[in-house]
Amino acid sequence: MRLHAFPAGLLALGLAATSPAQAHDYKAGPLTIGHPWSRATPGGARVAAGYLTVTNTGTEPDRLTGGAIEAAGRGELHTMSMKGGVMKMAPLADGLAIPQGQTVTLAPSGHHLMFLDLTTPLKKGERVKGTLRFERAGTVPVEFAVESLAAKAPETRSEKGSDAHDRAGHDHGH
Repeated sequence: MRLHAFPAGLLALGLAATSPAQAHDYKAGPLTIGHPWSRATPGGARVAAGYLTVTNTGTEPDRLTGGAIEAAGRGELHTMSMKGGVMKMAPLADGLAIPQGQTVTLAPSGHHLMFLDLTTPLKKGERVKGTLRFERAGTVPVEFAVESLAAKAPETRSEKGSDAHDRAGHDHGH
């Protein structure tokens, strides 16, 4: 049997799509991308946010430099912080460091991907094709699972009746 080489992101996407019982994770070299998700958007909304975890098991740091989804005109990497009792959001022009041996979390009220100029609303239960861009790992295809409008974290769900599917083996409360 002859083995063929595929870019890590494409192989991970293919493996993730083959079994609905597998967790919604992706691999790109030493990076593990955990459960990319977004919230449903109300009709007329022009923006959405993307959340996920990135674990770097390699010996070198990497940097998340951006991301996009097919349903948006553009994407930016943002941070949120409290300043004088007011929540402030700002782009991360230099990206987000992913140090070796660590996990970085993009979550509501913190670092996140901002998807701008939506062309269609995001609907709960669908998966939206997208990409993540890393300084070393390159462009990685992923799918963002769309959760409820008020979701604070990804929901446990099953495609065939098992509730263990999306949360098995990883903790989203890093």
